[in-house]
Amino acid sequence: MGLINMRELLQFPSGDNSSDTVVNGVHFNLTALNLYNYTIYSNNTISNASKCYLIFDHYQPHMFANGSWVNGTTCYGPYYHIHRRGISSIVFGTLFMASIMFSLINLRKHGRLFLREDKRFRVVGRRWQWYWMCFVAGCAIVSCLTGIDVDRYYLQDLPIILQGFFFSLMLPGTLAMVWEATRHWGSWQERQICDRDPFLLPQDDKRGKTEFYMPLIFYLFAWLNFFMVIPRPWTPIEMQHSPEQQDAIAKPSATDVRAKAGAILAALAWLVICYSLRHSLYHYKPRVGGIWNKFNSFCHYCPTKLFLSIIILAVRIAYAIASAWVWDINLFKYNVNPGWPFGLGFGTTLLIILVLEIAGYMEENEDKVIIEQRKERGQAADQELGLTKKPNWWSKSHGDSHLTDEQRLRKLTTEIGGGRPTGRNITASVELGNMGTLRNRSRDRPADDPFTDESPQNSITGDRHTITRTESDNSSTMTGVTGTSTRTLTENAQSQTIRSMLDV
Repeated sequence: MGLINMRELLQFPSGDNSSDTVVNGVHFNLTALNLYNYTIYSNNTISNASKCYLIFDHYQPHMFANGSWVNGTTCYGPYYHIHRRGISSIVFGTLFMASIMFSLINLRKHGRLFLREDKRFRVVGRRWQWYWMCFVAGCAIVSCLTGIDVDRYYLQDLPIILQGFFFSLMLPGTLAMVWEATRHWGSWQERQICDRDPFLLPQDDKRGKTEFYMPLIFYLFAWLNFFMVIPRPWTPIEMQHSPEQQDAIAKPSATDVRAKAGAILAALAWLVICYSLRHSLYHYKPRVGGIWNKFNSFCHYCPTKLFLSIIILAVRIAYAIASAWVWDINLFKYNVNPGWPFGLGFGTTLLIILVLEIAGYMEENEDKVIIEQRKERGQAADQELGLTKKPNWWSKSHGDSHLTDEQRLRKLTTEIGGGRPTGRNITASVELGNMGTLRNRSRDRPADDPFTDESPQNSITGDRHTITRTESDNSSTMTGVTGTSTRTLTENAQSQTIRSMLDV
């Protein structure tokens, strides 16, 4: 990149006459060059406000009098070999690509439902962490891939803008990634307590109101960081064709007030994350007194993944603040030492993702943990009551005792039914089915019934009288028919000895 370090205006060399000049062995019309505002620079380029061409070695373009060029090679294209910045971009870009695969695996593992979703603990709450991790990894991939061309381009152009843009976009995404991991850990502790006692933690107390406002405050600072850093003029960043141009245009743009304010807002968002962790430890873990006991309690109950993530995130924010004041370590500088942005920028973000990925691999799905906790509480309750759980084959061999209460009630209602159609069926069964059964029983009864004083003749007369009364009442309403039938059965039915439940 030595050619870019010196860029000064030069006079066109003299040619065959006053309107002719020779550049790299090619004759140009000096009048046409001045007409279209072309200037030759010490870095072996010839350009005006819109076009730039290389004019050294085998690069020998030619311009016609109408301003058109042939055999021209633009200055804003790959020319150099890949150096340290490009090699670092390839390595980190590959690692971020691999992290997306593991993030998707953990998203599927922890985002699956094994229990019915509760309105208080939505399943999307435990998925946001992995969504933001995929977002950050995607921004890092684009930033790293474009960083390869920052090394290769002869003069800086769109690649350095794209690398800086997506690098800046990674910071609010990284903040949101760590925030969601911290917030959801507190929500997970609350869910376990509420599963044991649903009325122990109300939602309208001071604790619940604090948890309602904390996400609003965090995302306020995160979005303010986004609006301070992202919507800004990016064209001055590529103006690094000479040291003078760097100091006059690129440096003031990269270290302006918006960059400084965005870094400070990111630090405020980090403080909200720390407060959220402290809030969860205070309300969902045992409280102790004394400084030393509090320190031991923090070391015992604070998750390692959150502690490491918050510390590494502090390093990332510290680099953002430093680069907003110090131009020499800023990623926007094309010839910066790659150790600064890739070690403190990309490296810290990748390390946070790695910590969360390992933790996600080691932890179990929360629904499965809840199911196991419920089983353990059920077994403890059975032991206190002295109950012994029967094996599976025992319950399946005893009718419907293996069914749950809900399934048993559903089965009973299916057999009995309900509503007006069932009432009509029961009435018809009483009037027709039961009368037929009684009639059959009267036929099988012996002529001399020892349990009645009536003679067979009187019984026949009584039956005829009953049939006559029943037939005469057919024109009455259903209520009358039912009443007559009931009265007839009461008058003619003989007393029976109940032998089994089938006779009831």
